[in-house]
Amino acid sequence: MEHIDWQLQRFGEGADRAAIIWRDRACDYSELTDRYRQWLGRLEAAGVRPGDSVGVLSDFSPGAVSCLLALLKMRCVLVPLAWESRDQHQAFFRTGELDHRVEIDDQDQGVVARVEEHRRNHPLMERLRAAGKAGLVLFSSGSTGKPKAILHSLPELLNKFRKPRHCYRTLTFLLFDHIGGFNTLFYTLANLGCVVAAADRSVPSVCAVIEKHRVELLPTSPSFLNLMLLSGAHKSYDLSSLKLISYGTEVMPERTLRMANAAFPKTRFLQTYGLSELGILRSKSESDESLRVRIGGEDYETRVTDGRLQIRAQSSMLGYLNAPSPFDEDGWFDTGDSVIREGDYYRILGRQSDIINVGGQKVYPAEVEQVIAEMNGVIDVSVKGEQHLLMGQVVTATVQVAEPVPAVQMRKRIAEHCRGRLQPFMIPVKVKVATEGQVNYRFKKIRR
Repeated sequence: MEHIDWQLQRFGEGADRAAIIWRDRACDYSELTDRYRQWLGRLEAAGVRPGDSVGVLSDFSPGAVSCLLALLKMRCVLVPLAWESRDQHQAFFRTGELDHRVEIDDQDQGVVARVEEHRRNHPLMERLRAAGKAGLVLFSSGSTGKPKAILHSLPELLNKFRKPRHCYRTLTFLLFDHIGGFNTLFYTLANLGCVVAAADRSVPSVCAVIEKHRVELLPTSPSFLNLMLLSGAHKSYDLSSLKLISYGTEVMPERTLRMANAAFPKTRFLQTYGLSELGILRSKSESDESLRVRIGGEDYETRVTDGRLQIRAQSSMLGYLNAPSPFDEDGWFDTGDSVIREGDYYRILGRQSDIINVGGQKVYPAEVEQVIAEMNGVIDVSVKGEQHLLMGQVVTATVQVAEPVPAVQMRKRIAEHCRGRLQPFMIPVKVKVATEGQVNYRFKKIRR
């Protein structure tokens, strides 16, 4: 049975249950199924055929979700695109070899348009079409260069949702075009939960939606949690409905996790781990307060080589559309994450590419950020390496502060605070004071 068939069968079992809350309006599973059937007719009438690559520009609206389901049924290649990345859309159209695009507006009305001259019949696309399978194209954030176009075969990626699991009313914090957002959507629908969309991802907006719609699960990033806790917004809204806060996409500072546990004593915390290239792995935190996590599951194998986490997965991508294959001859993928293995658990230290090499000594930015973030008046901090003629690299910090302070004074305060807490080579030698946030539109720390 195809993914969409058993999915629709489950929808029928929960026909009267809320499936999506968008713009404060609830759409139940019966309506979602009806809209899916309408989209099947619209897409076929617009000339969309099996194997076509179709971009969907939207957020988690009922129209967008029902359109994705219809494209899945038609065995098309789905290319979800968030409005936040609109400056890159034309490049994404070309790399994703779009045949059509669907734009869904603020009223949840969609327009289907033909895209000319983008298909190049990439070998991986042709392989997917020959197999008669639906596909998914996601784009990396591009933090280490040009965004990579990641092609998945959807049946393998979605197969894990067949087994029923917990049902939650879940806020879709991670974006429409992000593997975490995609995973949240299909996990929630597969378990007849309710997807709750926020109008925007600002702290007040997210808190207001949690309060109004009694959200139970908040999947988010450590950076967002830090901003919420430092702003005190969690005290201004009733967030008591939260049963679980899952966090991932970047390293969680111990201070932030400690503050979050104190702020939400009745809420469970779960560290998640995933990559666009592999999907989201099943995970289990050692405890709510621990940064040690067990990852894997029946479809994944893990190992550590030279201090870096490597994964082999049944749901791995087919490959990149614009870069060489990253898999070794045995199918292992080097995640680029430095980790420490402690029994059955991993402690994730950060991206290898973010590590600062000071005269041969390794510095993990998250370690330095954690210490600086403890200082009074510091809202957020981002640490990175800067090239140095003698040392190779030195540590620099950009600090967002509550009240303006000269950079020279801030550097002295940081040096004094870090002395005894960090080794001398880890203390920033350059400090920039900023008023703007230190996260990108995906709420991940900016270090480049």
